[in-house]
Amino acid sequence: MPKMKTKSSAKKRFRTLGSGAVKRSQAFLRHILTKKATKRKRQLRGTSLVHDTNIKSVRAMLPYA
Repeated sequence: MPKMKTKSSAKKRFRTLGSGAVKRSQAFLRHILTKKATKRKRQLRGTSLVHDTNIKSVRAMLPYA
């Protein structure tokens, strides 16, 4: 059986933790930043976890993670 391919977009966006949870970065911090409040931009820094409802689809994109 051939190897399964990992989605290139997913491997750039997600990291798997030791607990099995999947880490992701926050969206909405790339452009058009002048109209966004400083507090909002500051709170978008850092990472968060993928929600339970989306974890199944992320796992399908990362078969070896």
